Amino acid sequence: MQKLIFEMPFYTSRMQTETTITEPQSNQNILLEFEKFYNKSPKIIFHFLMWFVFSVLLFLNYYFELRLTVFDSVILTVRNAVNNMVVFYIFFYLLVPKIFLLKRKTSIILLILSIPVLIYVWMIINHFMYVIYYHLGYEINVPVYKDIIKKNGSISLMEAIPFKAVIGNAVLVIFTMLPFFFVKILFEIIKIHNRTTELQQQKLEVEIQNINIEKDFLKSQLNPHFLFNTLNNLYGLSVKKDDSAPEVILNLSDIMSYTLYESNSEKVPLEKEIDFIKNYFELEKMRYPKDKDIQLEISGYEQISGLYIAPLLTFTFIENAFKYGLKSQNPFIKQEVIINENQFLFIVENDKEKLSEKNKFGGIGIENIKKRLQLLYPDQHQLEIKNLENSFRIELKINL
Repeated sequence: MQKLIFEMPFYTSRMQTETTITEPQSNQNILLEFEKFYNKSPKIIFHFLMWFVFSVLLFLNYYFELRLTVFDSVILTVRNAVNNMVVFYIFFYLLVPKIFLLKRKTSIILLILSIPVLIYVWMIINHFMYVIYYHLGYEINVPVYKDIIKKNGSISLMEAIPFKAVIGNAVLVIFTMLPFFFVKILFEIIKIHNRTTELQQQKLEVEIQNINIEKDFLKSQLNPHFLFNTLNNLYGLSVKKDDSAPEVILNLSDIMSYTLYESNSEKVPLEKEIDFIKNYFELEKMRYPKDKDIQLEISGYEQISGLYIAPLLTFTFIENAFKYGLKSQNPFIKQEVIINENQFLFIVENDKEKLSEKNKFGGIGIENIKKRLQLLYPDQHQLEIKNLENSFRIELKINL
């Protein structure tokens, strides 16, 4: 997109951009406004208008074109309208909703088979309308329709709908029903189009939101305090010529590499995420005396192969545990990672000072994690943050 703009004159790219954006947007807005108006208005009004317009046009055809009387035009119009209404509502509001619940191939077959059934239904209703008119004593004396009510109303149902009559009237029935089917299908196409556009817009918004969350999250991955403390500890180990200094350097290098490069992916191998958890935990632990109760347990490591997870979902929890914990009379941090049957379970609990009981835990980092979990693992995760009497406890379950 950028390459295209740079190679073209500014006025040309601007003009093309405006035409490609404003026109589809205006058309889309019209369709959306129409659907909103339709949905907010009582549906019975639109249905009434559709049948009223059809009936008026049909009446005018009988009256002016076939030169029937007003009464004859009315009864034939009513007959035709009732036939079409019954078939229309049976098809779209009784058959179609149930048919579309089935598999695609089955739905297509049933839709095709429903056509002759609907023709039979139309002819049955048509026959009963003539029977009603016959018993009411109505008759049409115009040559085109002379004695049509008597001919159709005085016979039995089986005589009225033989197979030959169905074949002969199929084109008439289909032609009569086409306007109503067209209107209904047009409304459904508009509805589907708007739903598709809405879903695409929602997907785009989710992607943008996800990108922004990732940016904010990555900015807070390794704060300066952590690096400063780690380098200070590393300096102390170097001065003492401690044999653990190379291991600390390697851990820090792995963490930097993971957070700067590999964590940009949506999913990473679970093994690498657990390595990050161990490395980060050990570097944080290094700042405290060895007699502090700081524990990390990992179980189910043999089930880790082939599993992937979104990166750095536990980072803020570990960071907060060291930030807020180890300050009470009974300091401790207990962290546990359990892999079991494609489920990742992360638990971390730390002590807290009595004065911090009413303080919020985590802040924006926790909110970002919640959003990421909602985007990446909808209905596939469970996060519990417990502010207990003497500790904070985090439990995160993810179905991988």
